[in-house]
Amino acid sequence: MQQNDKPVFIYSTFPSKESAEGAGGRLVDQGLAACVNILPGMTSIYIWEGKRHQDSEVVMIVKTTAGLADRVIAEARRMHPYDNPALVVLPLAGGSAPFLDWIRQQTREPQTP
Repeated sequence: MQQNDKPVFIYSTFPSKESAEGAGGRLVDQGLAACVNILPGMTSIYIWEGKRHQDSEVVMIVKTTAGLADRVIAEARRMHPYDNPALVVLPLAGGSAPFLDWIRQQTREPQTP
C-alpha cells in the first residue's frame, strides 16, 4: 500500500449541524470522503481574540485517504463559516482491514470538467 492510499480521519468542528451536514455532504458527493460522521452536542471553551468563549459546536469526522487530505481540508475550509477552523489529519495506526479497504474504494480524486 502506498502512503497516499493510507486511510486517515480528519477532525473538525462546526457551529451547527446544518453547516457540518452541508460540508460533509459535499465531501462525500465529490468522492473526497468515504463517510462523514457528525456528532452534535459538544461544548467548546476557548480564547479567541482575547476573550473567553463557551459555545455549542458539532464535531465532524471525515474518513478519507492521506492522498486526498489536502483537498479535503481545502474544500472544508472553503465551505467553513469560521475564520480559523480546526482541520487536523489523524493518521490511523490500524483497524479492520475490510473497513480500511472500503475507505480506499469509496474515495477518489475529483474529476475536473
